[in-house]
Amino acid sequence: MADPVLTVRNLNVRFRTGDGILHAVKGIDLDVNAGETVAIVGESGSGKSQTMMSVMGLLASNGWAEGSVKYRGDELVGLSPDKLNRYRGSKLTMIFQEPMTSLDPLYRIGEQLALPLTTHGGLSKAEARRRAIELLELVRIPDPQRRIDSYPHEMSGGQRQRVMIAMALANNPDVLIADEPTTALDVTVQARILELLADLQKRLGMSIVFITHDLGIVRRFADRTYVMKRGEVVESGATSDIFAAPKHPYTQMLIDAEPRGTKEPAPAGSPLVLDARDVKVSFVLKSNLFGQPTHVLNAVDGVSLSVRAGETVGVVGESGSGKSTLGRAVLRLQSASGMVRFEDRNLMPLDRAGMRPLRRHLQLVFQDPFGSLSPRMTAGEIVTEGLLVHEPRISRRDRDRRAAQAFEEVRLEPGWRNRFPHEFSGGQRQRIAIARAMILHPKLVVLDEPTSALDRSVQKEIVELLRDLQKAHGLAYVFISHDLAVVRALSDEIMVMKNGKVVERGSAEEIFERPREDYTRDLIAAAFLKERGVAAPTPATLAS
Repeated sequence: MADPVLTVRNLNVRFRTGDGILHAVKGIDLDVNAGETVAIVGESGSGKSQTMMSVMGLLASNGWAEGSVKYRGDELVGLSPDKLNRYRGSKLTMIFQEPMTSLDPLYRIGEQLALPLTTHGGLSKAEARRRAIELLELVRIPDPQRRIDSYPHEMSGGQRQRVMIAMALANNPDVLIADEPTTALDVTVQARILELLADLQKRLGMSIVFITHDLGIVRRFADRTYVMKRGEVVESGATSDIFAAPKHPYTQMLIDAEPRGTKEPAPAGSPLVLDARDVKVSFVLKSNLFGQPTHVLNAVDGVSLSVRAGETVGVVGESGSGKSTLGRAVLRLQSASGMVRFEDRNLMPLDRAGMRPLRRHLQLVFQDPFGSLSPRMTAGEIVTEGLLVHEPRISRRDRDRRAAQAFEEVRLEPGWRNRFPHEFSGGQRQRIAIARAMILHPKLVVLDEPTSALDRSVQKEIVELLRDLQKAHGLAYVFISHDLAVVRALSDEIMVMKNGKVVERGSAEEIFERPREDYTRDLIAAAFLKERGVAAPTPATLAS
């Protein structure tokens, strides 16, 4: 066999912290051969991302690497940034998980795509623009001639991630490092992106290193797999061997960490909590000189839904389908037309002051807990913030007692309530966000992609937690997600949205076993491909 393209030997990564030296990666060895796909898997904090960040020379200023990292025999550890740049962006490229923090909000997409083309490829500005349009077409960005002049905030999360992938592929790299590249994407987009990467790999002979916690991707695409835990490789080998006969208990746990089971039906005769009819939300994208709209986006176009106490309605669809906008509209956090009734009250005529007493009963849990939790407040202060508004007369001691109870309910140590958000893991931060909603004893909770950024094992725990809280308090949930495995485990009824409309609805069993619409079948097939790693299923296969 030819020498590996990338060779890592006895790699150690350390960080200086306020608590001393953190040993994040502990003496690992790793090889990547030409044209193969290598997966590095493990939960958050396992060291998998820091391993590849050290390969790219992108560690934080308080970190350093020791050991050896060789690209085709050339040592990379210890190189100056100028010398590393001969490899980065051309021979070695990296796709990051969160595109909004990687794309510059002040520059248009085309300008950012052109930078690696002019820097490493030697193209002129005109040539780089033409190539940038080709790259946008390659990663399935609609209307690339127009979108090339868009700013990052004007694109959906999935579109921004596709731009990052296009940027990484700009110079046909030798090794592409993909750090959770599809975590925030819809299942159909995930399938297309993964197929695209596989096709490019085949055509270009490119090696791919997948950093992921999604074992469905690993099972389908990786030739070899390294399993990491607490900075060490605990198991490695051919992917087929690892999935057929995992040896390490940690690997066995990861493989068994899919959300499973189905939700118990809501009690018969449960009262109606939310009844929304013909909800419409429109955004004016362009106006003429006289202020008259010339381009209007109907983000939610005549959608109706109802939820009873103890019931969960799952809302699925691709990015831009209108599902998150619908969730905000029914909570009156987004201007809308139609009718929204909470219990026996029509919410549409109410202004901000009129809605305020009802807010405690209508809660929202966001996708990114780190972005929704104030870094300047302790976890206890965050959880009890709503009590200052809705129960202003209770004492500080009572608020602290309620915070401790809320922490216990979401299975966090009550003593941790004096810590700050950055001191918690992603799953723990999401539990804090759930506690913030639950402390007010709501009746309706809209959960907007609450598990999409979490490890599968943590997702499983959050699903079980949400089930238990719903059963204990008779909560009504609107669960918005593109993760069909989680939706299936939590929902009584499922609505499938596309371009602002509901294209199909039914019980979870009906949607997954007897889908009527091609769009629904595509969503399920894409999820099935990702999870099972086999050919696209027929309806009969899905039913079995």
